[in-house]
Amino acid sequence: MSHAEATTPFYGMMAEFETAQALLEATEKTTAAGYTKTDAFSPFPIHGLFDALRIREKKVAPIVLAFGLIGLAAGAGLEYWTQVIAYPMNIAGRPHWAWVAYIPPAFETTILFAAFSAVIGMFALNGLPQPYHPVFNVPQFARASQDRFFLLIEATDPKFNTDATRAFLTGLHPTEVVHVDH
Repeated sequence: MSHAEATTPFYGMMAEFETAQALLEATEKTTAAGYTKTDAFSPFPIHGLFDALRIREKKVAPIVLAFGLIGLAAGAGLEYWTQVIAYPMNIAGRPHWAWVAYIPPAFETTILFAAFSAVIGMFALNGLPQPYHPVFNVPQFARASQDRFFLLIEATDPKFNTDATRAFLTGLHPTEVVHVDH
C-alpha cells in the first residue's frame, strides 16, 4: 500500500443517538469528561452543538487579515510604482502621488486578496477536499444525513481507552456504540 500505516488499530468509537437533544447532552458530557478530539454529525444544525464541542472558530480570521493587508500594500504599491516611478505624468499640476484618487483600486485589491485567502484558508484548515473519512466505514452512518445523530471520539484523544471509552459512551444511553475502522 502507498499510504502510511495507521498508528492505532482503529480510528475511534462512535455512538448513535435518535434525537438532537440526546446528541447535544451527550456532547456536553463528553467534553466535560475531558475528551478533546471529538466530533458530532447531524442532518441539520443544532443550536449549542458548536459550543458543546468547544471548537475554536477564529483560525481563518488572522489569515484573512494578513492577506487583506498584503493586498492593500500590493494595490497601493502597484499604483505608486506606475504613477510615480515608471510613468509619471503631470496632469493639471497635481502631485504624482495623489493618494486619495488611489483609494478605490487599493480597496479592491484588499478585498480580492482577503476573499481568496478566506476561501483557500478555509479549504486548507478543513482538510478539503476529503472524499474519504473513516466514519464512512460504519454502515449506520449513512443515516447521518437523514434522521440519526452521531458522536465520535477519536482514538488519538489523550484520554481514550478502548474499554473506558466504550463504557462512557454506553452510559450516555445511545442506540448503539461502534468501533470506527481506518
